Amino acid sequence: MITVVAGGVGAARFLRGLMAAVEPASINAVVNTGDDALINGLHVSPDLDTVTYTVAGAIDPDRGWGLSDESWRTMDALSRYVGVRPDDSSAANTWFNLGDRDIATHLYRTMRLNEGATLTEVTDEIRRAWDVPFRIVPMTDDSVATKVDVIDDDGRPRRIGFQDYFVGRRHSVPVTAIHFDGIESARPTFLDDLDNSEVIALAPSNPLVSIGPIRALAGVDDRLASHRDRVVAVSPIVAGAALKGPADRMLVELGHEPTVVGVARLYAPVCSVLVIDRRDEKSVDEIEREGMRCVVTDTIMSSPEISRTLAETTISSIVERKSR
Repeated sequence: MITVVAGGVGAARFLRGLMAAVEPASINAVVNTGDDALINGLHVSPDLDTVTYTVAGAIDPDRGWGLSDESWRTMDALSRYVGVRPDDSSAANTWFNLGDRDIATHLYRTMRLNEGATLTEVTDEIRRAWDVPFRIVPMTDDSVATKVDVIDDDGRPRRIGFQDYFVGRRHSVPVTAIHFDGIESARPTFLDDLDNSEVIALAPSNPLVSIGPIRALAGVDDRLASHRDRVVAVSPIVAGAALKGPADRMLVELGHEPTVVGVARLYAPVCSVLVIDRRDEKSVDEIEREGMRCVVTDTIMSSPEISRTLAETTISSIVERKSR
């Protein structure tokens, strides 16, 4: 089994490449749910859906989220009510766009959860509906909400939900702290999977708010550390920048180095190999001084072929070493 610890877009593209490189049935994707939110009464799981839609070949390739060939008539109609809602109401949320076809997924998830199904059960039903040939597992069936402390545009500190920061404020405000509400009591769904995996890959996702919530679950870091020789990570930072999203800025704002070396320092306690892009080859020695082996390849997944090669290189960095 190959377990991939995953966030959103980068992880989804990595999984698409991995599916082409190995037998899909051997893959197990553990996905962040700290970004989940209740939007207009619907339970939305952005990372789970991005993985599902990408692997199914249905993702919008330009946005990197949602479905291709979408329409937005429901959101347009909802805007009629913005002017009449009370100030303290979250109804008629129009800053978080949900396409008409995408809404069907959230309707199904919300209804099944209301019927008493677990998020693990519903996620498996959704991935089967989309013909995804490997397991997709939410990191927990319990509620965990990523919150960030920010300095808002008016200069005042606020604690807000991750989607408010990421979508509502377009991740344009400085972050001073990250919190995972509910993490103390949340139970991970996948500890046995880590024990049974030949390779554990940390996907190229934001290490703080995509991989971070998964690692923060009780027992996860201890289990990863105990299998450290099987754990490989792909850096989401290339030449000092995130390819998508605010990972580089968040690293700086929270006191980390926004480079592959900074990523290495975050992952070194639980990970034995770091895969980096050729643009960062000069950092190999510095990464290896952190106690990790460094593998250099193309990590910008601009084509299915590059995604597949990256996945092959990542997996072989563990498998080939173990076979020696």
